Amino acid sequence: MKTKILLSLLFLALSNSLFATVSDPERKALLDIYNATEGENWNQKWDLNAPIEQWHGVTINNGHVVQLDLSFNNLKGNLPNNLGDLSYLQSLNFHMNKLTGAIPSTIGEMESLTSLNMAFNQINGEIPKSIVNATSLESISLFMNRLEGSLPRNIGLLSNLKELVLYNNNLNGSIPSSIGELTKLEELHLSSNRLSGIIPVEITQLKELKTLSLFDNLMIGFIPNKIGTMINLEELSLANNSFEGTVPGEIANLNKLETLMLNNNFFNEELDVNISQLASLKNFKFNSTPRNSKEVQNIVVFD
Repeated sequence: MKTKILLSLLFLALSNSLFATVSDPERKALLDIYNATEGENWNQKWDLNAPIEQWHGVTINNGHVVQLDLSFNNLKGNLPNNLGDLSYLQSLNFHMNKLTGAIPSTIGEMESLTSLNMAFNQINGEIPKSIVNATSLESISLFMNRLEGSLPRNIGLLSNLKELVLYNNNLNGSIPSSIGELTKLEELHLSSNRLSGIIPVEITQLKELKTLSLFDNLMIGFIPNKIGTMINLEELSLANNSFEGTVPGEIANLNKLETLMLNNNFFNEELDVNISQLASLKNFKFNSTPRNSKEVQNIVVFD
């Protein structure tokens, strides 16, 4: 008798697992994504008559959508505002599509989201300020879009962030000092934007950072001396800005540094020889360019 009961309970559990359906708001959010982005023209279309579990790129766990991967799938159009109703989503990947319009502000309602990838699209508008409410985020990839406006002032609230990749957009304004609160950050790519202002000294608090890429912006000021305490740096790219002053000799303390790009700024001619002699350094470019001259002097380059 006990065996029959156990078998019945097991069958019931398996049935619930196999045939579970998601909530109405989650189902509607998926359908709205499909309709708003020309689902009938996707590379991998959804059979709307089939169970959601069988839809391309959709992963269900315990009756909730936990992953949505529609990368390389020919999505066109604007994302719907109810995207945030996928509140159990852990990974969202729209990489390499033809999405336009703004990122819905409801992205901040995805409290379980750890990975956000909307890179290589045509998304415009600002990064929603609400994104800082998605505090589980570990990776944000929004590079190669048309994003405008400034970085959220309180971006430091994303305390679990390890990767922030925003290069090749039209972002402007200064880097907020709260970025120093992202103590788990390993990759910071802000190159090829229109960022201005100085390098906030708080950025030197990011002791886990491996890549600091700020090249090709409109930034000014000096390199903080404390940059020499960022002992895990492997890449420091500051080229094509308007930085000035003396390059801190403390950079010679960065014994993991492989790439150092300082060219096309207004640095003083003096350069600590210990920097160019770093054993780990593989790619190094430096030149001093006086503000009153277009001539490049004292060029040091090796690849």
